[in-house]
Amino acid sequence: MRADARRNHERLLAEARSAFAGRGADVPLEEIARRAGVGIGTLYRHFPTRADLLNGVFQEALAELLDRSCALADADEPCRALVEWLRALVAHAGEYRGLAHALMSASYNRSSALSGCSDPLRAAGERLLVRAREAGRVRADVSIGDLMQLTNAIALTAEQCPEDGELADRLLELTLRGIEA
Repeated sequence: MRADARRNHERLLAEARSAFAGRGADVPLEEIARRAGVGIGTLYRHFPTRADLLNGVFQEALAELLDRSCALADADEPCRALVEWLRALVAHAGEYRGLAHALMSASYNRSSALSGCSDPLRAAGERLLVRAREAGRVRADVSIGDLMQLTNAIALTAEQCPEDGELADRLLELTLRGIEA
C-alpha cells in the first residue's frame, strides 16, 4: 500500500472506531469518510462494505481476545478461565453500539466480512469450553456457538438498558448457572 493510501486507511479506521463508539455501528459511512478527510469512494476502495469496515475496526480487539484465550488456555481452573473469557467477550461486544447485533448476524452469514472475526473467536472459545467440559464443570450439550450467541444477546440487551451497569454481569451469571454440569 502506498504511503498516502496507508494514511487514508488508518484515518478511516480511527474515525470509524470513534464514530462507532459514539454513535453506533450504523453511523452513515459518508460521515466517517468526511471525518477522515476523504471521499466516499476512497472509503469504499479500502472497505467495500460496512462489514469490511467493522471487521477492520475490530481486528485490534479481536487480537486482544485471542491473546486472552491463549493466556487462559492452561489455567488451573478451566471453568473459571472460560467464564473470564466470556466476560471479556461480552465487554468487547458492548464497546460499540450495534456491534453485538452485527456479530450475531455474521454468525449466520458465512459470507459476511465479520465472519473473519467470528471464526477465530469461535475456535478460541471452543478450546476453553472443551477444557471446562473435560473438567466436568460444563454440560456436554453446551456449544461454543450457543455461548457466543448468548454473550452477544447479553451485550445487546445491556446496550438497550445503559442505566443498569450491572445488567450484563447478572445475565452472564444466570447463563453460566445454566451451563454447569
